[in-house]
Amino acid sequence: MTIPIIDCHTHIFPKEIRESRENYLVDEPAFNILYHSPKSKLCGAAELIQMMDEQEIQTSIVLGFPWKKKDTFQRHNDYLLESVMKYKGRLIGLCCFDLWNPHAADELERCLQAGLSGAGELAFYDDSFDQYAQSMLPQIMDICREKNVPMMLHTNEPVGHAYHGKTNMQLPHLYKLIQQFKQNTIILAHWGGGIFFYNLMKRDVKETLSNVYLDTAASPYLYDPSIYACAIQVFGSQKILFGSDYPLIKPKRYVQEMEQANLSQQDFIAICSDNARKLFNQ
Repeated sequence: MTIPIIDCHTHIFPKEIRESRENYLVDEPAFNILYHSPKSKLCGAAELIQMMDEQEIQTSIVLGFPWKKKDTFQRHNDYLLESVMKYKGRLIGLCCFDLWNPHAADELERCLQAGLSGAGELAFYDDSFDQYAQSMLPQIMDICREKNVPMMLHTNEPVGHAYHGKTNMQLPHLYKLIQQFKQNTIILAHWGGGIFFYNLMKRDVKETLSNVYLDTAASPYLYDPSIYACAIQVFGSQKILFGSDYPLIKPKRYVQEMEQANLSQQDFIAICSDNARKLFNQ
């Protein structure tokens, strides 16, 4: 059976950034870490749509980058807005910015009013969860909660091999952040760094994580395919979103791993289609 697959985690960049990435490396340390090498691919909306047609993806959630400079994140968000309008029905966009920027909340308000559908992929690349939670993040979360839109947060596993963009993430800090904003709908990218395991605990955690979703972005690089069965058993297939992190990895590689994991048809449909449709009102 063919189902309308929704990819909840893709990245697109405006032409000027794709063609002149070197101009953004000095003043944007996070971008420098992730994209200093020409081998780190940057793609635009047209290329994404072509990939979606080839890989049989109906809709993609497009994400920008948490730029520190206001003019850069505004231009990137404008590109997301233009792309969402140009490919209406195929692309859904989330607004992105650096959380320390004093204009972050205003930018989120602007983008939601103009047609984007949430915030993300926001990131804590310097591992300052507590500081963020006490500064700009409450304003962002208040807006998302009032507008009933999700916030996607970059997370990574706290153990294992090192790679570009992996931070010294502490699960207690992440849990404390979720506790503070447990009325918000939060998407934890990259399987939430494994925090879903603690949903097995008898007290508190299930309630705290009740509005949390996990996405599968970068899973083939990080985990054995059996993670799908583990996460479904512990967290439930209704709380998992398929995300490819394209152009890092193409969607069909994930589908192959889900087939290797022997997902039921019901779980596959939930992860690859139904959960995202409900979350993004599709």
